[in-house]
Amino acid sequence: MSEEYTGVQKAAILLIALGPEKAATIFQHLKEDEIEELTLEIANTRSVSPQVKEAVLEEFYQVCLAQQYIAEGGIGYAKELLEKALGAEKAQGVIAKLTASLQVRPFEFVRKAEPSQLLNFIQEEHPQTIAMILSYLAPMQASMVLGALPPEKQADVAKRIALMDRTSPDVIKEVERVLEKKLASLVNQDYTIVGGVDAIVDILNSVDRGTEKHIMESLEIEEPELADEIRKKMFVFEDILLLDDRSIQRVLRDVENADLELALKSTTEEVQNAIFRNLSKRLAAMIKEDMEFMGPVRMKDVEEAQQKIVSVIRKLEDAAEIVISRGGGDDIVV
Repeated sequence: MSEEYTGVQKAAILLIALGPEKAATIFQHLKEDEIEELTLEIANTRSVSPQVKEAVLEEFYQVCLAQQYIAEGGIGYAKELLEKALGAEKAQGVIAKLTASLQVRPFEFVRKAEPSQLLNFIQEEHPQTIAMILSYLAPMQASMVLGALPPEKQADVAKRIALMDRTSPDVIKEVERVLEKKLASLVNQDYTIVGGVDAIVDILNSVDRGTEKHIMESLEIEEPELADEIRKKMFVFEDILLLDDRSIQRVLRDVENADLELALKSTTEEVQNAIFRNLSKRLAAMIKEDMEFMGPVRMKDVEEAQQKIVSVIRKLEDAAEIVISRGGGDDIVV
């Protein structure tokens, strides 16, 4: 059943199934472009049936098991153990997927591009560079690109492919790097703002502020409407201004003074005033004094303290102990 989905789609389903906290932890180990791709995929994932979710989780488990066996005793050892657990056919499929991922051919990212898009980016390159790229593509994809080249280049490129022998890995890597950078400027406009916005909001609300800011800034450039939709559902520390005084007081009962002092070190005067007016005069004076004597602090520590307070706010909102007025029908009626 999971075979109907691409690798990115299955990764998105897996992260949704694991929940926001585990997904946020996984995000910390991914590259920026991978995070952006998964963010968009999660945001655009429609409802997934329990059967598909189970199939994706099972496939993930099998691949993890195979990786463990390979690490312990090699591919032969892994195949033998998996055959006992899954049967010969299924074991072979898992091993094939894993070995394929371990042995990525050069220009793997190009094979996912449309021939017309690829043509736009390589037709001005040197014939030798074009020949090298085409030699790593599937025959059908390479033939479409070759056929669309200017006639004066077609024979030259074909000849260079035929005469090509070994190419230095360093040269291949450099050409890959340049081409991947060019292709990265393509923005896929096929995404629509449906489905899993709530899922990506949960994940973004759990990641560190630096990752959250990077993702949102990228989305604002590439997918402004989607970014706006996500932002409306997110809650960041400065959004404490959306709470009424009674709700702020309720939040502050569950917040450690040390976290509050750190969190207020880097925020607006408006936010500070909203906090201080909901503390007793004595406690407000004490926190202000502690902040003055605290001296310089790391921004990372400030953001972590703010994130702790935001987590308290979200938990209280989920428990219906406070209400956040976000506008658009969320106004508070007393």
